[in-house]
Amino acid sequence: MVIREQLTKTIAKLREYGCDNAVFEAHQIMRFVLKLSATDLVIQHQCSLSIEQEAEINTLTDRRTAGEPLQYILGTQEFMSLEFLVDRSVLIPRADTETLVEFVLDKMSAKGFMLLDLCTGTGCIPLSIAHYNSRAYVRGIDISDKALEIAEKNCKRLELSNRACFEKLDILTEIPCGQYDVITANPPYIEHDIIDSLQTEVKDFEPHLALDGGIDGLKFYRRICAVAPALLTGAGILVLEVGENQADAVSEMLKPHFSDIEIKTDLCGIERVVAAKKSC
Repeated sequence: MVIREQLTKTIAKLREYGCDNAVFEAHQIMRFVLKLSATDLVIQHQCSLSIEQEAEINTLTDRRTAGEPLQYILGTQEFMSLEFLVDRSVLIPRADTETLVEFVLDKMSAKGFMLLDLCTGTGCIPLSIAHYNSRAYVRGIDISDKALEIAEKNCKRLELSNRACFEKLDILTEIPCGQYDVITANPPYIEHDIIDSLQTEVKDFEPHLALDGGIDGLKFYRRICAVAPALLTGAGILVLEVGENQADAVSEMLKPHFSDIEIKTDLCGIERVVAAKKSC
């Protein structure tokens, strides 16, 4: 079979599954297996595939049509124009979270600063900030050993080991050491009882540990808002990603110890980030 025929077959299988981006995902799978650029995949469309290549393409396509996210199949996800390693131990970085990163970069553009990222997962938040601000020193914490392994690998790939570190810590029961100018977090915020109703790609493949925000989805925010004031410097800021319709509730939690509360929307117009300055 030649590349063009296999590509057509793969697109058809993904469309039958119901994939909204069947053409794009088929190209990604083919390029991954054949190690070709987008241009070379087109130029070489009449080249023959080996039996092994056909088998691998079919296997990866079958994984996708079983609901596994393409990012886990390929092992990477782009975030802030950077490539991050991912596997099923971490949430897949999403464009929504870029709103948080861009807010911090804009707020701290002229400064060197220390940043603590809670529930860090892949490390995409602190590592992106450190990549784009050479004066930022960042620390990420997570309860998952496997997630921390991924974060460390991403740190090395981005050559940020001199300004970034990661550590195991349960933010619900432990308090990090140190003082920070910025604290960020994209914590679990899905209501416990609705996780099983989420789309297959999420509920069956992404780690529930990184999704489950308790009965009302706000468990982690209560804890973070309680411990953050002692961890922030005098003019320190707390920047939180929130789920849809959670911004007002989280803002109320911040009022006792924070001022200048801001709510930022993502590209879809959803209130996605709540930020505030520690009250003096």
